[in-house]
Amino acid sequence: MDLSSKIAVVTGAGQGVGLGIASAMAKKGARVAMLGRTFSKVKNESSKLNEAGFETLALECDVKDLDSISHSQEEIKKIFGPVNVLINNAQEVPLGSILDVTDEAINAGWESGPLATFRLMKLFYEDLKGDGVIINLASSSALRPDSSGYGAYAAVKEAIRSLTRAAAVEWGKDNIRVNTIMPLANSVGMQWWVDERPEEANEFIDTIPLKRIGDCENDIGESVCQLVSDGMNYITGSTIMLDGGQAYLR
Repeated sequence: MDLSSKIAVVTGAGQGVGLGIASAMAKKGARVAMLGRTFSKVKNESSKLNEAGFETLALECDVKDLDSISHSQEEIKKIFGPVNVLINNAQEVPLGSILDVTDEAINAGWESGPLATFRLMKLFYEDLKGDGVIINLASSSALRPDSSGYGAYAAVKEAIRSLTRAAAVEWGKDNIRVNTIMPLANSVGMQWWVDERPEEANEFIDTIPLKRIGDCENDIGESVCQLVSDGMNYITGSTIMLDGGQAYLR
């Protein structure tokens, strides 16, 4: 697959799923702007990709800050030119029961998730017109029969799905495709859980039809490469499960 015509932005690209997506796209020829709140992380990962012969740009960006994302857009356009792929991955995770989740935690989840997604889509809209693709990240936590402890997180992630569908419908005439993915991958948090609670993790993995947790680059990143490629030009407004069949989207 050749993605050399793509200039992509990936938020939260310093680790986990964001890094997996950025790496997979860069290795297929895309020029990738890697945004992250902790500059040392994105800089380190970007440098490794660049040393291997790929083209990436590391930028410090707090997606909760409009000035920060606006500055990032200006830098990307100055160095790479107009963007035609936007991956909204960054997200702070408000977990806990309804009585335990604080206002601060749910505000951080809202600002880093739906609000940041909303702002970034609008900010890059003009660049994306004509052949743009947006991939927003949601979560299957909203599909859990037992949502105890996940209500706040599911709420902000479902808001992203609503924004995705609206953008797909409104911007279809501009030839901008907008889809959501629900990944299940060995992110930093997931790996910690597997290591710390192996029995609980093994029970969970047994509920995955493919019997494994997805790899951030080889499973999630490669799938995103397919979704942003020209061969997927008729898919928009959809939620795609990248979870080995674990969740059932009704």
